[in-house]
Amino acid sequence: MVELNSPQLDAVFHALGDATRRRMLLELSVGERTVGQLAEPFEISLAAASKHIKALESAGLIQREVRGRTHLCRLAPGPL
Repeated sequence: MVELNSPQLDAVFHALGDATRRRMLLELSVGERTVGQLAEPFEISLAAASKHIKALESAGLIQREVRGRTHLCRLAPGPL
């Protein structure tokens, strides 16, 4: 049973509450993307994209893998 005050549940709803992050998840539903690829459709800086990605990571909705200097993100739909 899910607790109403669960920090994990709060993080998921916080992450899903932003339209940019929801669109990033939609992009990731097709396949893995780099941080730059996730930022491109929004014309936002890599720093701003990284903040959105960190919110999604904190909620457990995505996983980030570092390959050299490239950060690859993939969808982790478990919390949904």
